[in-house]
Amino acid sequence: MVSSSVIQSSPERSTLAIVVPCYNEEDVLASTIDVLLAKLSDLRSSGDVAADSYILFVDDGSSDNTWEMISESCVKLGACVRGLRLAANVGHQNALLAGLRTVTNKCDVSVSIDADLQDDVDAIDKMINAWQKGAEIVLGVRISRESDTLFKRTTAQFYYKALNAMGVPVVNNHADFRLISNKGLRNLSQVGERKLFFRAMPSMLHDAIATVGYARLPRSAGESKYTLLKMMGLAWDGVSSFSAVPLRLITVLSMVIIFVTLAASIYGLIGYFSGETVSGWLSITLPLYLLGGIIMFSIGIIGEYIAKVFAEIKRRPRYFVDSAINIDGERDFV
Repeated sequence: MVSSSVIQSSPERSTLAIVVPCYNEEDVLASTIDVLLAKLSDLRSSGDVAADSYILFVDDGSSDNTWEMISESCVKLGACVRGLRLAANVGHQNALLAGLRTVTNKCDVSVSIDADLQDDVDAIDKMINAWQKGAEIVLGVRISRESDTLFKRTTAQFYYKALNAMGVPVVNNHADFRLISNKGLRNLSQVGERKLFFRAMPSMLHDAIATVGYARLPRSAGESKYTLLKMMGLAWDGVSSFSAVPLRLITVLSMVIIFVTLAASIYGLIGYFSGETVSGWLSITLPLYLLGGIIMFSIGIIGEYIAKVFAEIKRRPRYFVDSAINIDGERDFV
């Protein structure tokens, strides 16, 4: 029997936590706070969420005035705005994890959204509606990439197709805009991986998954903190965390090379005994360079997997918390 202190996951009494990772977002943060507060007020007025719903801003070691703005809002607005400051910049995925772990057992349902609010906040209403109908995880999926450059649009589509081909359970055009119930958050808290790739984790956390389409908006101010190198790093984390296909490809490639080498050897022997050998440095140097490049590339892939195992076995904390404002203890949420 559930005690009276337990808050049931019902439309009338659902506590929502909106988790917003931030890194050097002083240009957009004031607008972001206003927009999210207005959305939270609308959801309260409609009865979709409880009065104690709140927004949690996670400062990922910003070097500008992001934390000062968060702190000021927490003091000015009270418990509806909460702040968590990490001791150093640990990356978007770890900052997101810090926020989700902080709200675990402090809400009925959480929504994660980036601070630039390019993800449509009005889609939160549809997410909550899907959750009320039984979904434990609701993914925000872009309905169009027309606002992206041709390069980004092409590479993104290729990336999602490549991940699916390698068995990585990602949903096309889904990034980090998602709803996770407290049940899903509890499951997430048991994941001990150091290199997390959230985009492929929903199917592991729960099978009650729904999707909500939305149109991505242009950034109102500032610039994206995701450089090309960071996006490439995130892409590799997705592959190496959920697929061993690259390692298997190395095995297949080595077998092909062995077969070609044997065939070339037989051809060379036939030519030698028939007196039709072809002299020249190309026949020697090109195979050497080709095989050398393939070997180095293969060693590099294997090295990446070994480095990942090395990072896991060290068991270092993903982040350290420097400051927290308006964050209270756990309550009983189901």
